[in-house]
Amino acid sequence: MPSILAYQSSEVDWCESNFQYSQLVAEFYNTFSNISFLIFGPLLMFLMHPYAQKRSRCIYGTFVLFMIIGLFSMYFHMTLSFLGQLLDEIAILWLLASSYSIWMPRCYFPTFLARNRSHFTCLVIATTMISTFLSFLKPTVNAYALNSIAIHILYIVYLEYRKTSNKELRHLIEVSVVLWACAVTSWISDRFLCSFWQRIHFFYLHSIWHVLISITFPYGLVTMALVDASYEMPGQTLKVRYWPRDTWPMGLPYVEVQGDDKSC
Repeated sequence: MPSILAYQSSEVDWCESNFQYSQLVAEFYNTFSNISFLIFGPLLMFLMHPYAQKRSRCIYGTFVLFMIIGLFSMYFHMTLSFLGQLLDEIAILWLLASSYSIWMPRCYFPTFLARNRSHFTCLVIATTMISTFLSFLKPTVNAYALNSIAIHILYIVYLEYRKTSNKELRHLIEVSVVLWACAVTSWISDRFLCSFWQRIHFFYLHSIWHVLISITFPYGLVTMALVDASYEMPGQTLKVRYWPRDTWPMGLPYVEVQGDDKSC
């Protein structure tokens, strides 16, 4: 039985040709496309600092997990090791758990929790710990299980989209969903249409997934912050800004806390 640290000990292998450019890096483009996580993570931590100070310092943990995902994904695609696969998937699981704990609106909590966020967080942590253990039992289905969580997130986003008349929030939701749809399309195409992409010598769809999903995260994060503010920060006004400039056609979104002038 091969060591879990051994190269190619994982049952998961993506469409990109292995060891094409280096004997040390199994999937070159899939490895280095994760650099976007390591760029956006610290930048978001800096840009969202005023908001985190007002809302919850636990948000910094979410940014750290985002960067850890980038590192673990680089390790996995560099080695295609079983350990790398599990580290990557478990980091994603805990990022989702931290996001649920911080930003899930209380009105969507299970009834028996009586809208108590501390109890909800304990439930999320317990569920995530059990899921972490289960991820070792059938590792080939982990990625599909993680992607299926998006169905619940999309449902919540749909409900909030129907509720709000805030044009800024509606725009963020629309952009987030489009980016996520493009990212998932790349992931599915790489997984199930690999023979076609190999015939035309285009092996980059999984690396495109990495870049797109790393861009989707800031948009989703700001969307959740705006939704959350209407429930948890009724006395604060959040303004969406874009780095490096608001006037640029594309930018990295973040929120600015403007003051206590919002009516309940």
